[in-house]
Amino acid sequence: MDAFAFGPVTLIEVLAVFVAAVSGGLAAVRKRFDVFGVLVLAWITGLGGGVLRDVLIGAVPPVGISSWRLVATALAAGVVIFVLHPRVERMRRAIVVLDAAALALFVLQGTVKALELDAGPLASVVVGVLTAVGGGILRDVLVGEVPLIFADRQLYAIPALAGAALTAALWHADLLALWSQVLVVALVLGFRLLSLALGWVVPGAGTGWTGRWGRGSGRM
Repeated sequence: MDAFAFGPVTLIEVLAVFVAAVSGGLAAVRKRFDVFGVLVLAWITGLGGGVLRDVLIGAVPPVGISSWRLVATALAAGVVIFVLHPRVERMRRAIVVLDAAALALFVLQGTVKALELDAGPLASVVVGVLTAVGGGILRDVLVGEVPLIFADRQLYAIPALAGAALTAALWHADLLALWSQVLVVALVLGFRLLSLALGWVVPGAGTGWTGRWGRGSGRM
C-alpha cells in the first residue's frame, strides 16, 4: 500500500505536514512569536505526530528529523505564514477546512505505516489517531492553551478514530487501494466538517450533545 508514493515519503505525508504546519505557524503568529518561533512551531505541529508515531512503532530515526523533504515542507509552511499571515488570517473558514484535511491525511498515513510494519490492528489504529492529533496537542501546549482535542468538547479525535479503524479494516480485507484511501480521507474530512457545521460536541458533565461552532473555527 504505497499511500500515493512520492519518493521516499508519500504525497499524503507531504500534504498533511504542510497543512498542519500552516496551523502551527498561525498559532505562533497569533502569540506574536518571532520568525524563529514561527518556524519551530510550524515544524513541531507538522511533524510532531509523525515523530511520536515512528517512535512508537520503532521506525527510527523518525522522519520528522531524518527526512529533509518533510522538514523542508514544514519550514516552508512556516515561512509562508510568517510572510502572508495577514491574508491567511482572513481565510478563517479555509483554515478550518485545511486543519480537517490534515487530520484526515495524517490518520490514513499513520495507520497505513503502522500496518506496514506489522503493528497489529489495534496498535495501528492507536498510532493513526496519535499521528493525527499529536502535532496539534504539542502546538497548543507550547502556546499555553488547552489542546483542541480536550477543549470545547468538539468531535476531533472521534473522526480520527473512525478513519483509523476503517483504514485498518480495509487493509485486512485487502481493499486498501487508491480509491479506498481517497474514501477514507473524504469520510474523515466530511465527518469533521459536518460536526463543526452542525455544532456536534462530545457530551460533558451535566451537558448534552448540542453545541455550536467551537474554537476550531477560530484557531488551529
